[in-house]
Amino acid sequence: MSTVVDTVTAIVQPIVDRHNFFLTDIEFVKEGAGWYLRVYIDKQGGITLDDCVLVNDELSEQLDAIEPDPIPQAYFLEVSSPGAERPLKTAEDLTNAVGEFIHISLFQKQDGQKVFEGTLTDLTDTELTLAYKVKGRPRTVTVARDNLANARLAIEF
Repeated sequence: MSTVVDTVTAIVQPIVDRHNFFLTDIEFVKEGAGWYLRVYIDKQGGITLDDCVLVNDELSEQLDAIEPDPIPQAYFLEVSSPGAERPLKTAEDLTNAVGEFIHISLFQKQDGQKVFEGTLTDLTDTELTLAYKVKGRPRTVTVARDNLANARLAIEF
């Protein structure tokens, strides 16, 4: 049996592909008394409100046309940007983030710390390398990917 997220992924992926967008995440969650189907999209240079409306309209139309209804309960459909500090959940997310300023948290300390922020300079199947600064001095750290608890884009100040 397919989950709502799997069903929606199969429907929305061709839509975002056709418009040269990226599907970054889908969630189907209950908040209070209501259900929310959230679809997060992005594109090179950033997603716009018009882009979100376009995908929302196409996805809504396709979901409404399916019999029987793949989502029998009432829900709110939200299509939006993943945000400036979006999580990097997949290997593809990390690959696309090479050259970007990111925040990472580790399972185990490395060089005395579990959190780093810096520019992702290199990525392999087993490691990632960040260039960061300590008191204005440039440093690098190479982290085993299996020690990576989570990662997200970050805003550099």
